[in-house]
Amino acid sequence: MSPPFGTGDTAAPELTGAGPAVDLLRAGRRPPGSDVAGPGGRRRGSGSRWRLPVATLGPAFLAAVAYVDPGNVATNLAAGSRFGTALLWVVVTASAVGILVQYLSCKLGLVSGRNLPEHCRDAMPTPVRLGMWVQAEIVVVMTDLAEIVGGAIALYLLFGLPLLAGAVVMVVAACVVLAGTVRGHGLFRPVVFASLGVVAVGFVYPALISGVTAAEIGSGLVPRLADADSAYLAAGVVGATVMPHVVYLHSGLTTGVRAASGRGVRRLLHVSRAEVLLAMLLAAVVNISIMLAATALTPAEGASIESAHRAFGASAGAVVAALFALGLLASSFASTCVGVYSGQMIMQGFLDRSVSIWVRRAVSVVPALAILAVGMDPTDALVLSQVVLSFGLPFALAPLIWFTARRASMGEDRNAPATTVVAVVVLCAVVALNAFVLGSAL
Repeated sequence: MSPPFGTGDTAAPELTGAGPAVDLLRAGRRPPGSDVAGPGGRRRGSGSRWRLPVATLGPAFLAAVAYVDPGNVATNLAAGSRFGTALLWVVVTASAVGILVQYLSCKLGLVSGRNLPEHCRDAMPTPVRLGMWVQAEIVVVMTDLAEIVGGAIALYLLFGLPLLAGAVVMVVAACVVLAGTVRGHGLFRPVVFASLGVVAVGFVYPALISGVTAAEIGSGLVPRLADADSAYLAAGVVGATVMPHVVYLHSGLTTGVRAASGRGVRRLLHVSRAEVLLAMLLAAVVNISIMLAATALTPAEGASIESAHRAFGASAGAVVAALFALGLLASSFASTCVGVYSGQMIMQGFLDRSVSIWVRRAVSVVPALAILAVGMDPTDALVLSQVVLSFGLPFALAPLIWFTARRASMGEDRNAPATTVVAVVVLCAVVALNAFVLGSAL
């Protein structure tokens, strides 16, 4: 397995599994042996208090990108415009759940050195394992659909590009980044992090000028569901905020951090907790901002991303509308890159085999292109994809809770009983919400 923060000067011909997924994070770490003794016999860099955080920084922020993808934009716009702040508690609760879930996923890879799909492959009977793999692949397809469709909408808003043409541009642009990363040029991490910054600016500013009051925000923190429509959107918010493919991915991004850092597990877990908290809080601020900005819209204006963009332009000016569209484009671009690597790791983990990343990319983009080609409403497609992700979430959460609670997997670093209880309550709540939505639809 290659170290996750290597020099990036060795090209990987193909990404296969957790090791190469970790290689995406290469960014300036010295190779083993480079910390040679300096004057007085002191190893260079060994005393720097920044060395450990810099060496481990990255996985949680890559996961955070998926928490602010176009699916989040569509569901939060619809929820805010139709129900005001009434579903704000769902965003806050889902964000808190995301902190717990991403820390458990990070912890699993960090302590055990294996990602979640690999644990499932080793512990589950073949029929169950194959079923888990199929549903995980559906999750990846739904994720790709949201990212590509969202990017196509953003390009239409910014440049008037037809949706199908915009989707093709998104696919090509993502392939450029992926090609550069595979050849060792380290494009992935800086592109994703820069995009995350654009997303934050693009969505937070419209919220700041939305005029929502503190009383409205406080009212929105009271848990309630008005009807089946609000439950459907709540499920979409949960699926968009706690995305199952990132639960799998985060465990793979941390499998090599322990060896690369040369530090103990407890110290690494301490740093990882802080990173997860910071990254997920950033994602939470963005998601809350989208919903608060949408409260200034009518239900008709929030029914689609295009109409919301027009409304922002009419009420707040062209600059705000442009920032909104740029944020959407940045979230699409960064999230689609993350989704490709999630799919590659999922296949390798569950099946112990992989295909070319280019073959995966060619297959995964077909549903998004087909939806745009037949003329399906793109915003409806985005919301539906997030509801499907909500239904896939328990299949990732259940094994994650199980493996992180087992001494056989985690040793002395297994979950405390209270952590397991909270995680199980979260799992039951997600299942109950999905069951309610399914029952309402039948």
